[in-house]
Amino acid sequence: MTNPSAASPTDNTTWRRVLWAAMLGNVVEWYDNALYGILAVVMSRTFFPDGDATVALISTYLGLILSYAIRPVGGTLMGRVADFKGHKYVLTLTIMLMSVGTVGIGLLPSYAAIGVVAPVLLALCRLIQGLGASAEYTIATNFLLEHGPQRKRNLLSGVSVGSTSLGPLLASGLAYTLIVTLPASSFDSWGWRALFLLAAPLSLVTVYIRRRTTEAPAFQQVLEEAKRHQVKQTPFKEAVSKHWRDMLRSIGLGAGQRVGSFMIQSYFVTALVQNGFGEDKALLAAILTYLVGPPAAIWGGRIADRHGGKKLLVTGYAVFVVATVPTFLAIESGSLLFAIIGVVSFTIINNVIGGPLTTAYVMSFPPHVRGTAAGLNYNLGTTLLGSTSPLLAAWLVGLTGTEVSFGFYMTAICLVSALVAAFALPKAIDEARVSGGRTPAAVGATSGATS
Repeated sequence: MTNPSAASPTDNTTWRRVLWAAMLGNVVEWYDNALYGILAVVMSRTFFPDGDATVALISTYLGLILSYAIRPVGGTLMGRVADFKGHKYVLTLTIMLMSVGTVGIGLLPSYAAIGVVAPVLLALCRLIQGLGASAEYTIATNFLLEHGPQRKRNLLSGVSVGSTSLGPLLASGLAYTLIVTLPASSFDSWGWRALFLLAAPLSLVTVYIRRRTTEAPAFQQVLEEAKRHQVKQTPFKEAVSKHWRDMLRSIGLGAGQRVGSFMIQSYFVTALVQNGFGEDKALLAAILTYLVGPPAAIWGGRIADRHGGKKLLVTGYAVFVVATVPTFLAIESGSLLFAIIGVVSFTIINNVIGGPLTTAYVMSFPPHVRGTAAGLNYNLGTTLLGSTSPLLAAWLVGLTGTEVSFGFYMTAICLVSALVAAFALPKAIDEARVSGGRTPAAVGATSGATS
């Protein structure tokens, strides 16, 4: 048996395709996701009955949660398929499902046209989009890390994190352009729909590039050895039974950053609008956050590769603990300058820690269960803590009358993540395992397989 870690390196042409395939997939996923958050106020008016605006907005955010509720199941299923059939196959499937769900939203009739069927169809589209997105980020990053040099893993993870800001940047920029150029009635009737329909050409380009990529040599060997020796693979059973501690640590480690990401992508625009800054100024603030996101993530990845992911994560979360409440104070200060400084600073911190955090999500597990385990732990944390954050924020603000109430909640979450980073960090951060020092034969043996 040959050791998969000894496989030949990926050639430059294939490597460039893999890089673009991973980045464009992230762009499509987060374009879709950010668009729903950015347009939450407009969509609440379109797909829900007139009456209480807060109830309509909360109902819209429930649609956001719904698309994430399916992700732990979808991520596990997609990850299992990836462990059996390869990453390339799943990455083509995920992008197609995401585009169907997103384009479908752009074509849906309003509540005024079809009544209660409108929010039901909206929920269905969000479920389809969530199923596609469930394994997109972790498998695309896994694909990227397996092809790339080990010494630059956190940098590559930072590039992956940075590319997630490009989708929201595109969504915010296009939304802002239409809002300032179209009459309000036109934007409310059809302008927002055009933004969802643009997901189609983005997805087609991504599918084309992904179909021209190949599996990493190391992972291809694992698949071939399992097939040759008729190994019975049980990635979900092994992930849950043997790697549950690593999954729990990864969820705790990422909790603060997951909440922060949803604040940036799905709530800050709404908060700024509701605090009197107007949709155009709120979108300008959002565009600034997406502009600073990629360089912050890449810089954080470089620092982690040079000085260690643990140091960066502990420091980053410590800053988050101190800075979160002031961020929400700035949003309701009435000063646009203070609000922008608060939101942009918040975004920089959130993206700087993203590189080593992503490395932990993916590389904490051996290759033969990585798709399943990484998809499960990432999606559980994202669903339970991240996707519920905008809804919780809207509820707390309605209950207390102040944005700061949610700031205290997030501070507590970041404190938990800081403690995990300091005392229970998965070893993959600074000592990533490519194959766990195991050959494909050993992989089969540890999964309880017989040949």
